[in-house]
Amino acid sequence: MTSTTSLPELDPLPPHVHDRRWAILAVLCLSLLIIVMDNTILNVAIPSLMNELGATNSQIQWIIDSYVLVFAGLLLTTGSLSDRFGRKGALQVGIVLFGIGSASAALSQTANQLIFTRAFMGIGGALIMPATLSILANVFRDPRERGRAIAVWAGFSGLGVAIGPVTGGLLLEHFSWHSVFWVNLPIGLLALVAGAFIVPTSRDPRQTRLDPLGALLSIVGLASLLFGIIEGPTKGWTHPLVVGGFVVAAAALGSFVAWELRTSAPMIDMSVFRNPRFSAASGTITLVFFALFGSLFLMTQYWQLVHGYSPLEAGVRLIPYAATMMIVAPISARLVERAGTKRIVLTGLGLIITGLLLLSTIQPGTPYLVVISFFMVMAGGMGMTMAPATESVMGSLPREKAGVGSAVNDTTRQVGGALGVAIIGSIVSSVYAGRIIDASAAAGLDNDRAALAGASLSSAQRVAGSLGSGAGSFVDAANQSFVDALSVGLRISAAILMIAVVTVWKYLPARAPTPHAAAEADPATASPVRYEETAPLGGAHVAAAGE
Repeated sequence: MTSTTSLPELDPLPPHVHDRRWAILAVLCLSLLIIVMDNTILNVAIPSLMNELGATNSQIQWIIDSYVLVFAGLLLTTGSLSDRFGRKGALQVGIVLFGIGSASAALSQTANQLIFTRAFMGIGGALIMPATLSILANVFRDPRERGRAIAVWAGFSGLGVAIGPVTGGLLLEHFSWHSVFWVNLPIGLLALVAGAFIVPTSRDPRQTRLDPLGALLSIVGLASLLFGIIEGPTKGWTHPLVVGGFVVAAAALGSFVAWELRTSAPMIDMSVFRNPRFSAASGTITLVFFALFGSLFLMTQYWQLVHGYSPLEAGVRLIPYAATMMIVAPISARLVERAGTKRIVLTGLGLIITGLLLLSTIQPGTPYLVVISFFMVMAGGMGMTMAPATESVMGSLPREKAGVGSAVNDTTRQVGGALGVAIIGSIVSSVYAGRIIDASAAAGLDNDRAALAGASLSSAQRVAGSLGSGAGSFVDAANQSFVDALSVGLRISAAILMIAVVTVWKYLPARAPTPHAAAEADPATASPVRYEETAPLGGAHVAAAGE
């Protein structure tokens, strides 16, 4: 059965916007780079923050996590608001707020002030990130070009992983910790001014009522979920605060789903989760970021604590990883055009799993070139997986809902990454604590020093300073215990990624449905799902793309 419903043209792209679409992409990538780089640059400054602000371990954790909590909690709401009130405005306001937060953070005099200003920066980040991807989806109307643009966008996400530590290390060699926040201002100003002249305005033409209850429930649910995940490793997964966080999250998110299904003006159409292209890709992104953040968290400790690299040296040594992702991600879009999304995503997942398993074989004395070669295998898999999966998420939603679609994509990244650090980190800490017991006994440590050595590898290395001639052998034993535990964590990450392999193989379509296939599948809804130009963007031919 074929639908005969006429297909109205949806806000055709002006020719002058089409002509400068790649310049627009450059501005969007620059805007994205601010928040991606900021997340990694701060890690380099942690020792300086502890020394100059007298920050405790708990305060350091919340200097990092207050941003994540606010950022992830607001994503769905800010994405929905950008669809309604304008994506360019959301991007510009986000950059301004991020800049104000960065300046306030640089001027902080206490650790608690820095925690508050970092949380404020999360508001700006939550406006910036979904806006970049939703503007991209509205500027690149042709599915093939959109896939290539998303691949470049994804490549810049990987670039920030290496740029942050390198930039932070260089700044801290010449300036104080305040510089890691001041550096955001010139980048933000450049993106703000360029965006004002280059980035077009777009919004959802179908103005519906606001959904304040849905927004509140999503904020409470996501923030509570992230709170439980963040606090679990330190307080213990059965601690009342952690359990309470998960209970509140379950209640709020369950109520959110129920309300969105009931209200006539939902923030997100929950029926989209019945689309396997959307749900399978979202689940894959969650699991990939679980493995990515978990492995980066472990490997950062391996290079700095086992090999003794400084933060700057460790950051420089991540450049081949970032370069691999930058090269492979754009190539993945062209590979998808030839072989289809499913094959490329499965190949990418296979490379990630292979890289994780290879990394699980490293030892304390494994040369850097060997370790980074394994990491580059993993980076190649990331580049082949993230861009096609992201394009599947964005291509599954109507273009006018690109803001909330981007927010869903970003939320899955944040939740997956937080789970990876928390769960894999907890497992590695537990295994390490069990392995270090024999070394502590052999070194004749008392209970207090043994407990301190079992807390972390850095603590064990500090304890070794009191052992005199036995320090070297104890450090070697502690390093080996950590590497053994790291291997367990990496293999568990690889095993969890097999869930993504099965999900993609079983549910992710090989290619986006054609307009005719969409109409055949659901003629009643084929027309309003999506309208997209299939001819060159300056042309007049417009057809439904019912993705």
